[in-house]
Amino acid sequence: MAAPVTVYGPMLSPAVARVAACLLEKDVPFQIEPVDMSKGEHKSPSFLKLQPFGQVPAFKDHLTTVFESRAICRYICDQYADSGNQALFGKKEDGAVGRAAIEQWIESEGQSFNPPSLAIIFQLAFAPMMGRTTDLAVVEQNEAKLAKVLDVYDQRLGESQYFAGDDFSLADLVHLPNADFLVNRTSKAGLITERKNLARWWDDVSSRPAWKKVTEMQSTPRPS
Repeated sequence: MAAPVTVYGPMLSPAVARVAACLLEKDVPFQIEPVDMSKGEHKSPSFLKLQPFGQVPAFKDHLTTVFESRAICRYICDQYADSGNQALFGKKEDGAVGRAAIEQWIESEGQSFNPPSLAIIFQLAFAPMMGRTTDLAVVEQNEAKLAKVLDVYDQRLGESQYFAGDDFSLADLVHLPNADFLVNRTSKAGLITERKNLARWWDDVSSRPAWKKVTEMQSTPRPS
């Protein structure tokens, strides 16, 4: 029997990996429906019904479809609140204050961390895969932007075990895909590993079973 939840997109996509990590943390069974972006499948009429901007991932369960990875993760945490890691989006007893502590770092990831880190990842990891030339000027420019963000992160993680407090949460999870690419698939691992508190945090969060499963899924070829 097919899993009731489907995630559309390639596992190598950081945004798809973000959603998969959330589902695994929440112990929600799911299936990955590949989307061959090299063939333009993400721009097909059928896919555009799921994701009107023609980007991955798209998400579908028995109730609805959702697009944008962080919105999908929020939906998963709310819709499947009683499954898996029930504190992923904050503890009930912490109320609005606890949710806000998580939300502010999710926003920081989307607004401040993701743009420069993704630009670096594209140039150093995806461009070579696609047969494109790496633009080192873009790498240098975005490395300078990212370094400023990571200095703030390192300070925060010197004050707290995780971004939003003492517990691993969605605030940490949303950072995992790009951080993993930087550390393991580019020459810029030092941006994280040479900052004491970030390095401590990375060793912790990257060893979580859910994230290990994501990286296993990324490295396992799908049957043709």
